[in-house]
Amino acid sequence: MPTLAGQKVLITGAAHGLGAGLARVFSAQGAELILMDVDVPKWADEVVKWAFLKVDLSDATATAAAVADLGPVDTLIHNAAILRPEPLEDVSLATFQATMDVGIQAAFQLSQAVWPGMKANGGALIFVSSQSGIKGFVDETAYCAAKHALEGFSKCLAMEGEAYDILSCTITPGKPMHTPMSERNYPAELKAEWIEPDLLAPAFAHIATSRDMTLSGQRLNAWHLSQEHPL
Repeated sequence: MPTLAGQKVLITGAAHGLGAGLARVFSAQGAELILMDVDVPKWADEVVKWAFLKVDLSDATATAAAVADLGPVDTLIHNAAILRPEPLEDVSLATFQATMDVGIQAAFQLSQAVWPGMKANGGALIFVSSQSGIKGFVDETAYCAAKHALEGFSKCLAMEGEAYDILSCTITPGKPMHTPMSERNYPAELKAEWIEPDLLAPAFAHIATSRDMTLSGQRLNAWHLSQEHPL
């Protein structure tokens, strides 16, 4: 069976939550990691074979500098996001721009950076989405806009990448997930049933290792896929 051993995997939003959970599991499976976040992770000693890049993905110049010398990447997992629930009249232009920049501008820059290597060797582009990518929610104008954009972006890359065995998909947790973002925003009923993000790692590992092109262009459920393909 294909494994993560030797794969070069880039994970954004890696200091906390889902990104940190994926980093721990992928490291244990032997992947070589490139981790990106605006925060430096406190759990760095828990993983091996990793490089951490402190970068503000809302800054296009900083993001371009961070990806300038990446080299070939087998799997990109764009997990970083900003969610600041506010009524429309209270959303500042700076907040709206930063949310869009991290959500979709960084997705574009990262994908473009890894594309040449993936055209040569194949690869997987995995974009973390949510219900906000298909529905609207009160006080989430910026976040929903960014996630809707990500859904369309991934579909286009699936079409462009098909000839090169580049898989592109979006993926949602499928269950309430315990992260710093959910700690701030979840109501009590969702907090009562949330799961730790490490439990969703098998889904990402399956996509990265199987390169199942029937998944390309799809919107996947991480919980269901993890149950079907446990590590």
